[in-house]
Amino acid sequence: MLSRYRPVVASESAVQLTMLLQRLSLCAGFPLSPRTQRTTIFPRLAKALTQVSLARANSNSFAHRGELRKAKRIVVKLGSAVVTRGDECGLALGRLASVVEQVAMLQNQGREMMIVTSGAVAFGKQRLRHEILLSQSVRQALHSGQNQLKDMSVPVLEARACAAAGQSGLMALYEAMFAQYSTCTAQVLVTNLDFHDDQKRRNLNSTLQELLRMNIVPIINTNDAVVPPPEPNSDLQGVNVISIKDNDSLAARLAVEMKADLLIALSDVEGLYDSPPGTDDAKLIDIFYPGDQLSITYGTKSRVGIGGMEAKVKAALWALQGGTSVVIANGTHPKVTGHVITDIVEGKKVGTFFSEVKPAGPTVEQQTEMARNSGRTLAALHPDQRGEIICHLADLLVEKKEEILAANKMDMDLAVNAGQLSPALLNRLSLSPAKLNSLAIGLRQIAVASQDSVGRVLRRTRVAHNLELEQITVPIGVLLVIFEARPDCLPQVSALAIASGNALLAKGGKEAANTNRILHELTQEALDIHWVKEAVQLVSTREEVEDLCRLDEMIDLIIPRGSSQLVRNIQSAAKGIPVLGHSEGICHVYIDSEAAIDKVIKIVRDSKCDYPAACNAMETLLVHRDILRTPLFDQIIDMLRTEQVKIHAGPRFASYLTFSPSEVKSLRTEYGDLECCVEVVDTMQEAIDHIHRYGSSHTDVIVTENEDTAERFLQQLDSACVFWNASSRFADGYRFGLGAEVGISTARIHARGPVGLEGLLTTKWVLRGDGHTAADFSEQGTMKYLHENLPVTQPQPRQIAAQSED
Repeated sequence: MLSRYRPVVASESAVQLTMLLQRLSLCAGFPLSPRTQRTTIFPRLAKALTQVSLARANSNSFAHRGELRKAKRIVVKLGSAVVTRGDECGLALGRLASVVEQVAMLQNQGREMMIVTSGAVAFGKQRLRHEILLSQSVRQALHSGQNQLKDMSVPVLEARACAAAGQSGLMALYEAMFAQYSTCTAQVLVTNLDFHDDQKRRNLNSTLQELLRMNIVPIINTNDAVVPPPEPNSDLQGVNVISIKDNDSLAARLAVEMKADLLIALSDVEGLYDSPPGTDDAKLIDIFYPGDQLSITYGTKSRVGIGGMEAKVKAALWALQGGTSVVIANGTHPKVTGHVITDIVEGKKVGTFFSEVKPAGPTVEQQTEMARNSGRTLAALHPDQRGEIICHLADLLVEKKEEILAANKMDMDLAVNAGQLSPALLNRLSLSPAKLNSLAIGLRQIAVASQDSVGRVLRRTRVAHNLELEQITVPIGVLLVIFEARPDCLPQVSALAIASGNALLAKGGKEAANTNRILHELTQEALDIHWVKEAVQLVSTREEVEDLCRLDEMIDLIIPRGSSQLVRNIQSAAKGIPVLGHSEGICHVYIDSEAAIDKVIKIVRDSKCDYPAACNAMETLLVHRDILRTPLFDQIIDMLRTEQVKIHAGPRFASYLTFSPSEVKSLRTEYGDLECCVEVVDTMQEAIDHIHRYGSSHTDVIVTENEDTAERFLQQLDSACVFWNASSRFADGYRFGLGAEVGISTARIHARGPVGLEGLLTTKWVLRGDGHTAADFSEQGTMKYLHENLPVTQPQPRQIAAQSED
């Protein structure tokens, strides 16, 4: 009956409580006398409401991982598997030291940290085993009078005795470790009765509050020396009471009692799986919602301790219901133990996060799975069908331009009002009818180029009689393209992904959220004409870029499109996924002693001033020493000043001048604006050495009329793009005739320079035989290898009928 009414907080008046009792009396169908209300019902109801109040006082748990950064009061629960060695006798000191370091760091940041720890039994077992063995060896030595001892067996040790022997040593260890960080600790031992007795619970709360106020880290554990064995099926008893059966339930009850913002439960598994870890189809659950427990299967409990994953989930859900956010994560993995707690508090995707707020759309993992499945169907389509999709998208960009521009205006207005974007980024964010028409033209070019992309035969070999081998082009798989305030990037990259048969996850900047949304809707509308709508997904959740980069089992290639800082962050975060891109665009233009004046002025102006923020803009101008103090050099400087380019003098250039411009801070600088460095070199070879030392292997230019000098420069310089008498701004997929590009790569494997359709393909080998075996080619076999190169002929693509989603 009480569940029909909302919880009443402790501060509500007696009048309100009396009114609630009157409504209860009416619902019950019989009147409750004032004496019954006063002596029986009122005290019991008040106590129940007080307990509900305690469990609900902090009712707003964090809805998203990113909000965990706001956590002020944090409980860290260390499971037995975390603190115990693999032999279950003694403590894992390295792991404990790492945990202590992280907790101390968070404490010193101003957070209030509490630890619920196991380990007393393991520590005591080690100590008692040592004492027993020592005692046995002494007795045997006295009885036998010999130094050789017989095999000694250690009796089974009772857990409560081990706990009694280990508590003091465990606490002394924590004190010594925290002392290294000038952090004080205090031990608190509790039992189930301490929470069920109101006075004891208030005393416990008061003690912990005072310790936290004094910046002391409480180390809390069940008093295993006196606690009775746990009763079966007594984990949870409604929303108001949780029995302290193990440290999972203790941590949950403590977190709610102390109104903690976050409970971190560390165990020996990565988090919660949808089926027992280790089974073939087991998948880590990123976010767990109340009610999902009915759809998962639990495995066995950990090698030590008395809890299991089912107990952890029950405790976590109870804590979540009480207003405390919960994360279950692995505290034993050597690669992550050193930062698992801080990563969780920073909102990174670690372990399983429990949330009461279920998002409206699919998770990014579900989006990736949908994209991969639909992408395989896309790759199997006839090239004409993929071309139709791209052409339809081009038509939609023109037909729906009013809607696109209206959405873009909303983004522009928000960006201008926020005042956080530079003029260059605002220019990138802005769309216009001319930009959309240009996009549509580029997409149609991609559609034409896609006709012979997927399934093209690169090599044919007759391995033996009736055994032929082909190497053919195939899609890479699932692409993750991350771009900042560039909404025009979405249809470009989508068209390239469609043409190459790849699935696509697109993560756009929040500055272009409205524009990206409508462009993605149009992309899916185009894909739907051949029932592959899900092949392109827009990631619009609160996923952090670093979290996306950890999906190494789902994503095959990451392509960042944005600032050098974004690219560097992604390259650093993507440990298991290849990244196609460049972190910097430090492009050089070298003016040789035999350069033509008119070409020099045109090329330098275009390379620096056409689009200073582009990655292919000139950042360093290298000048041959013979050009100094000549009319040509004066014209170059005058032109740069006219264009309002700020000049930074390199060390050698500054040494030639009495009054020089500001000396460059670093010769390895990407300005991305109307600024550049000017430096002097003695020879062409010195220019090459300078570029190799300070450049980024992006795009570099020589301006000279000497063909031999130019050819040596083109051959010896190790950059993705090397030009002779041409602006660095030509380093672009569209200008190269690739139709469009997904980016420019300075990597040395797979693709380099502007990456278009070809760079989104890999190969596979197809072998057609007739019952051949490797044994046929052994010394006793009847066949011999031929390895004959065959003419490459392209097979006629077969029409594949896609299945409707209906």
